[in-house]
Amino acid sequence: MIVKAKEMEEPVKKFSDVERCPIRNVVSHFSSKWGILILLVLGEVPNVRFGELTRILPDISPKVLSSTLKTLEADKLVSRKIYACIPPKVEYSITEKGRSLLPILQQLAAWGAAHFK
Repeated sequence: MIVKAKEMEEPVKKFSDVERCPIRNVVSHFSSKWGILILLVLGEVPNVRFGELTRILPDISPKVLSSTLKTLEADKLVSRKIYACIPPKVEYSITEKGRSLLPILQQLAAWGAAHFK
């Protein structure tokens, strides 16, 4: 069966709209592996300090970790709580919005474990 260009256009049209494409918007928030890993870690551990994250993910640089946390916070997937003490104490936790993404990320991780040994 030969599909004509016009018939093929309609179902895939949604991927052509750069600003409204459903997958482009999601993928742009996770353009690196770190965002997904950080969300999975925060899904397992309720409150994590920056130093703990560097120990859990030893191959991420502090600069990249800080940048990724800021992006996740701006997207309201992670919250940051600052305690007024010396030295300053900062904890990160997953938000409800981030938690709603966990089942999908966990399925993705399970699929990866099953297919990329």
